Formats: sequence, C-alpha cells, structure tokens
Amino acid sequence: MPYSIKEISELTGLPASTLRYYDKQGLLPNLKRDGNNIRVFTDEDYRSLKMIDCLKRSGLSIRDIKMFIDTSEQGDEALSERREIFTKRREILRRELDELQEVLSVIEYKCWYYGKACEAGTENVVKNLQTSDVPEEFRKAREYLHAHISL
Repeated sequence: MPYSIKEISELTGLPASTLRYYDKQGLLPNLKRDGNNIRVFTDEDYRSLKMIDCLKRSGLSIRDIKMFIDTSEQGDEALSERREIFTKRREILRRELDELQEVLSVIEYKCWYYGKACEAGTENVVKNLQTSDVPEEFRKAREYLHAHISL
C-alpha cells in the first residue's frame, strides 16, 4: 500500500523533516517517487523506518545506520557484518542497562529512605541506621552510596 509522507509520518511518529533527512542520507535506498517527484512510501519502507528508529534509539549514529543499510543491500555476502553490528550494539546496551539498573537501585533506596524519613518527620531515623537495619533489597544501593557519594 502506498503512503504519502504525511501518512507515513503519522504511522511511524517521525516528523516529515526526519523522513526527508533519512532519505537524503541514503537510509531509504528503495524509496520510490511518483511522476511529480513526490516520495511514495511502501509497507517495506515502513518496516525499514521502524528498524532505523530502533537502531537510532539503541544509540547508533546515522553513519552507522547507513553502514547497516549498505550491508543489507549487499545481501548474503554481508551477513557477518550485519551480525557484528548487532552483536556490538547488544554488548553496549547490556552495559548501559547494568548501569541504569544500578542507578535505579539507588533511586529505589532513596525512595524508601525518604519515605521512612517523612513518616517519622525526621531524617535522623534513617540517616544513621546500621546496614543490618536496612531492608535487604536496599543494602547494596546504600553501600554504594556510602562508598561513592557523600550525600
């Protein structure tokens, strides 16, 4: 089914200016144009845009996305290159997730901490607690804070 730039923008949530930019950067190598030189998007273009959006959100640069698309155009000859792109991205995302999990643990601990302080009307009830008095689920975050942050 053919889509106008407005329709594909609505479907993908990407602004028309971004779609034009992606086209100019060569990220949509199979994009067709009608007799008036107006972009005509297909279901395949929609799927490509969803993949581009996923890669962009994963942290890949436009240049790296273009490299992926170029290798996709090479077919089976470039399978290992495409796999390498995803393998590297997966490793980076896993590290970022681990870091975010650590941050979330600290935030969770602070929510508990300030919740208890608000209940008591003073921070003193939690400020000097022994580690053994802190719920198990928050101990690691508390130890991290005490070792790295002086707040």
